[in-house]
Order: sequence, then structure tokens, then C-alpha cells
Amino acid sequence: MPAPAPGPTVLDERFTSRPEDRGWTLAYLPAWSSRSAAAAAARTSAEGLHLTIPPDHPVWCPGDHEPPLRVSAAQSGSWSGPVGSTRGQQPFRPGQTVREEQPARWACTPRSGRVEVTCRATVGPGSMFSAWLVGVEDVPERSGELCLVEVFGDTLAPGPGGAPTAALGSGVHPFRDPGLREEFSAPRTTVDVAGWHTYAVEWRPGRAVFELDGVVTRELAQAPDYPLQLMLGVFDFPGRPHGAGSPAVPELVVRRVRVTPG
Repeated sequence: MPAPAPGPTVLDERFTSRPEDRGWTLAYLPAWSSRSAAAAAARTSAEGLHLTIPPDHPVWCPGDHEPPLRVSAAQSGSWSGPVGSTRGQQPFRPGQTVREEQPARWACTPRSGRVEVTCRATVGPGSMFSAWLVGVEDVPERSGELCLVEVFGDTLAPGPGGAPTAALGSGVHPFRDPGLREEFSAPRTTVDVAGWHTYAVEWRPGRAVFELDGVVTRELAQAPDYPLQLMLGVFDFPGRPHGAGSPAVPELVVRRVRVTPG
């Protein structure tokens, strides 16, 4: 059977109160773990949603996911099949089975249109942040991804004249969608990810346009043609060198998510 019908396709989320009350899940892919074990370190303030990785934050799926990672994330959709089934979202290995069944929760799952994420991030060597859209996987083939932004902290560096730069990732990952192809890159871009920026994608079947602060950064002649959910996350990799300049608490602060139909 397919997953229950997804939710709204329009959203203007400012995160000024509990996002869980509006269908958000503040846990990272909890079917492969549990809601409690995968729970985000999260709070809301006048600035928006703060996702952090404090020093005592647990490793996600310990002994199963390699390399080890710690993550605080929010997702606008979540569901799974029963315990022991393989029906879940974004499995990270073949034959992976559900450890805790997840009821369907849908804050927003557009299938075309424009998605804008306004955020700032504090990351360094050993940590990263990302915002991406991915298929709800009511069937495994509906799994393609549109990545709005992905930045690893070890790519932050001053550019010519000392301006901050980062390897700014965006593009398409097909995963199990045979209709898509891998088309992802992270060119060095003048941007200070610690400041507020709006990362966006506008898409319809067969076309995706990515933007940074209203400026088009790339156009691709492909895109998923099914409902997508938004994922927002900050990650830390305990096995990687952190070194000088690493923040004590990596953080992603999301001020606004705006979804408009296409």
C-alpha cells in the first residue's frame, strides 16, 4: 500500500512557536532509529528555529550508519511502514528495516513551485549544514532530491580580498528514481554562511532553477515529478578532524520557509 496522502503544498513558516504543532517532525529519519533517539536539539526564538549539536548530543544510528554522525534536523514530512518492513524514507543501506513505525505527519509536501529557506549557520571543520527537498517515498522510486544548499565547514575560506567563501553545493541526487541522473556540484562562491541568506529552488517537471539571495546560480533540465518534503539539518562528524576554529556547538538557524505553488 502507498503512504497516506501528503499534506499542504503552500507554506509560510516563521518558526515563532512549536513547529510540531503544524506537522513538522523534529527528528532525523526516525523510522531507522526512533523519535526519541533521533530527536533534534531544537528551540524557537524571535530569530526562528535553532537546530544545534551540543557536546553531549548522541550519535545517530550508532553502529549502523557509517561514518558516525550527529544530527539535529527538522522535516516537513514523515511516515513509515511497520517495524521490520523496508518501507521508509531515505534508507542508507540495502535491506534496511524499520525500527520504530512512524505515523504519517505532513507539514508541507509540494510537487512543484518555489521553496525558499532563509537561514544562517555556524559550522567549521567536522560539521556541515543543508536544506533539501526529497521525495516522500510512498514508493521507493519517488526518492529524488533537489538540494537547495549543502555546505561543509572545512570548505569555508577567505577569497580574494579576504571576502568569505564556501563550496556551495546544490543540485539533483536521483537515489532510487530511474528518471533522474546525478547532477550536483559545489562551486566556490563568495558567501558568508554565518549571515542570513535565502537559498531557493523553483521547479516543475523537467526543470529546476536554484538561487542564492534572488540570483540564479544554476539551471538544470530535470526535476522530480511527485510530492517532495523539506529537510533542514546541521550535522557533525565525530571521526573527522575538527581543529582550530571549530564551533563548540554547530548551529543552523532557520528564520523562514516559504513555499508557493508553481
